[in-house]
Amino acid sequence: MHAETGKAQDRPPTARGGGVARRALITGGAVVAAGLGAGVTALAVGGPDAGQRHGRAAAPEPPSVPFHGERQAGVTVAQQPATQLLALDLAPAAASDGRAALRGLLGELTRVLAGAAGADPADARLRDGQPARLSSLVGVGPGLAARLGLNVPPALLAGLPDFAGDRLDPARGGGDLVIQLCAADRWPLSVVAEQVDAAARAAGAAVRWTQSGFLARTAGGATPRNLFGFKDGTANPDGEQSAQWVWGPPGPYEHGTVLVYRRIRMDTAAFAALPEERREQVMGRRAGDGAPLTGTAEHDEPDIYTKNPDGSYVLPATAHVRLSSPRLDGGARMLRRGYNYDDGPGDRGLLFCAFMRDPAQFTRVQERLAARDSLNAFIEHTASAVAYVLPGAPEGGTLGEGLFG
Repeated sequence: MHAETGKAQDRPPTARGGGVARRALITGGAVVAAGLGAGVTALAVGGPDAGQRHGRAAAPEPPSVPFHGERQAGVTVAQQPATQLLALDLAPAAASDGRAALRGLLGELTRVLAGAAGADPADARLRDGQPARLSSLVGVGPGLAARLGLNVPPALLAGLPDFAGDRLDPARGGGDLVIQLCAADRWPLSVVAEQVDAAARAAGAAVRWTQSGFLARTAGGATPRNLFGFKDGTANPDGEQSAQWVWGPPGPYEHGTVLVYRRIRMDTAAFAALPEERREQVMGRRAGDGAPLTGTAEHDEPDIYTKNPDGSYVLPATAHVRLSSPRLDGGARMLRRGYNYDDGPGDRGLLFCAFMRDPAQFTRVQERLAARDSLNAFIEHTASAVAYVLPGAPEGGTLGEGLFG
């Protein structure tokens, strides 16, 4: 949920007699699902979303988002209010034929996405009304990369392990290609998803799954809230930290990253039935202002070592904020850009989307959460996908040019 903003270096725990005394967390309820997938946060602190930090109003936005560049705009542009995720599967083929089919499909996706993002899109539906401000990303799944011998970071090929409590539906996860479309509202996403589907079918590929998501409306750059009612997106890596933990190392992968996607169903009614103090201890933050239980303001650094006079931690040992703290993981951080989803009664929750250099970063955090997170009683992971987000396409170039070297 929360990517904490503490320094990478841990300090030894110290008991503080003057800490804010709180009753011990009642852990309550059997664990019915894995942890919240390293968190429920999304918006970046530093980098593309820096204008929203500390509640500052964002700068005026240009009418369109450039498609071409070193890195794909779906990662670098500030998080937008609406998203549509799609996964495609290519038809089975020999490696040589599969590589040719993939080249053709990536060329078509480049054409479609660049055209839709331009100031004068070909589809008249995208020219009517307010600017769409479309941003997108395309990523390659580990199965396709292994099958076709593609040039991707070796760490991607391992994928993710099974986590305790997972209830994954294969039809809702995985995929040879993962595409994320983002825009200022839902309308252009439907139009562009239709174009992507047509391009996929023409190349012999098929849509494996789709999923839409949204952010809560906020005023003045305030942090949106998730369906549990807590601020969602308080902390993320800054530019220097992203260079270390999000983007690839210098070389062929430095403008790419790895997307981990988890569809997490949330039992909002059961969580809302808890007393507010208990909800806050489960989360590790206050519901009203988003401040950590060890601080006074939303962006205060959570102190995972502060103790009550009785020796218990102010941030309970099973609080989500504590277990997802970078201090427990050598300072490693993920860029989290999650969305809410609502697919009807009994199926609402979070689309956890996080970007990182190595998917092992997610695995380490998720294993802690799956074992101890108090949120486990209120969430269930129902789908999962991993993809290498390709470097951007230069003007006149296509996505994925480095895959075949």
